Amino acid sequence: MFKGILYALIAGLMWGLVFVGPLLVPEYPAALQSVGRYVAFGLIALPLAWLDRKALRQLTRSDWLEAAKLALVGNLLYYLFLASAIQRAGAPVPTMIIGTLPVVIAISANLRNAGRDGRLPWLRLVPSLLLIAAGIACVNQAELGALRHDADADLGRYAWGAWLAFGGVVCWTWYPLRNADWLRAHPGRRPRTWATAQGLVTLPMALLGYALLWLIMGVRHEPFAMPFGPRPAVFIGLMLAIGLFASWLGTLCWNEASQRLPTAIVGQLIVFETLAALSYAFLLRGQAPGALSLLGVASLVCGVLWAVRIKPVPVERKLAEPATVTDQL
Repeated sequence: MFKGILYALIAGLMWGLVFVGPLLVPEYPAALQSVGRYVAFGLIALPLAWLDRKALRQLTRSDWLEAAKLALVGNLLYYLFLASAIQRAGAPVPTMIIGTLPVVIAISANLRNAGRDGRLPWLRLVPSLLLIAAGIACVNQAELGALRHDADADLGRYAWGAWLAFGGVVCWTWYPLRNADWLRAHPGRRPRTWATAQGLVTLPMALLGYALLWLIMGVRHEPFAMPFGPRPAVFIGLMLAIGLFASWLGTLCWNEASQRLPTAIVGQLIVFETLAALSYAFLLRGQAPGALSLLGVASLVCGVLWAVRIKPVPVERKLAEPATVTDQL
């Protein structure tokens, strides 16, 4: 349990970096940032795949297909939604919408995976979910209050950014549930191997996306300087950093946590990503969070601490009744 929580914490610290990336290169299209990040992830995975080649050879065709699905939805589509949302609404609002993931995943996992992981008693889980939801509401209220006092704020743009962030929530509700399914079904496989496999299958999809984006921008005669934009050194360095730390290392640590913890618990630990992203965003702004934001953060932390103390209860399965002669006929 302790190791699983520690791995989830490290994953959250790494994943929080992706929320500030779009703010560092705001002139770059979100689609280019998405494919650029995962081209970097795939290139980083190549030498790691050579070191782990024996374990990768043991993966079956169905394993590679599952890795491709996870990479498409949990990597490319998710980051496309997230980067688009942050460019339109800033970091805190999409961060807190994505921050609903602990609640959504915990409820989904408790309904879906109780037979495998055990059911977390709803009466004991509800206080944790309420604390997390209250924390998210507090930070959202603080950010919306700041927007109302900003005469130059475009509320329509922020609303569109919020809807895009909900698209990210859908992608990343599906991803950890399916990813945990594979990891729990293959306890003898290394999470590192699975993280590298996802990087490998991401590379051709990201390269294809990069080429299509380049072609589309050329056909439209857009003034953006492809392939690396107006600040190539900054863009390439940022993509490599996010690809290494957020994509590969973050996925590795999340896989380690997913093999050790019930899905309903590990889903709530995504709150570490929210806390890290908020911390990075306020550091980038150069300002401290207000009292309401701090209250929200405290509620999030208390909700997670409450959740990890809950022990799953095995689900009783009814024994099959012996078939009668009539049934057999």
